[in-house]
Amino acid sequence: MSFRLNNKDITLRAISNKDDQLLFKIYCSTRLEEMNLMRAWSDLQKKNFLRMQFDTQHTYYIKHYTPASFWIICKNNKPIGRLYLHEEYEDNSIRIIDITLLHEWRNKGIGENILLQILQLGVERKRAVTLHVEALNPALQLYQRLGFSVINTNNLHYLMEWNNK
Repeated sequence: MSFRLNNKDITLRAISNKDDQLLFKIYCSTRLEEMNLMRAWSDLQKKNFLRMQFDTQHTYYIKHYTPASFWIICKNNKPIGRLYLHEEYEDNSIRIIDITLLHEWRNKGIGENILLQILQLGVERKRAVTLHVEALNPALQLYQRLGFSVINTNNLHYLMEWNNK
């Protein structure tokens, strides 16, 4: 695909088989608060549960969103997150499958900058940009501030759309 970031400090590189542990770490960073509530579980039980969830999610994304792009987000060549993007989703939109930064890189404007560049791609291609988000995800406020609106929900997750029309 053709999406490129216009920031010399923040770059994207394609994921590879060598990135499994990194991708697992990034995934786990999204579940920290939830796992902290699981006091009856041992650390090993939590890790095994998260590994199963990660493997299921990752396999699903690769299988169902081909030909999407799956990238590691890097700052000065240091991996800090992941971006999964389908530029021709259902032939009429751009789907942000996943954008996740490691905890220590959140709330620094990096994710917002990437999102703004994806929205610009939507403008250039005259396409809506869509994503799913958990109802309690703090990023929901960012998405709303950027102009995304809820177009469908199951009360746990929202399907959101940004449309420049």
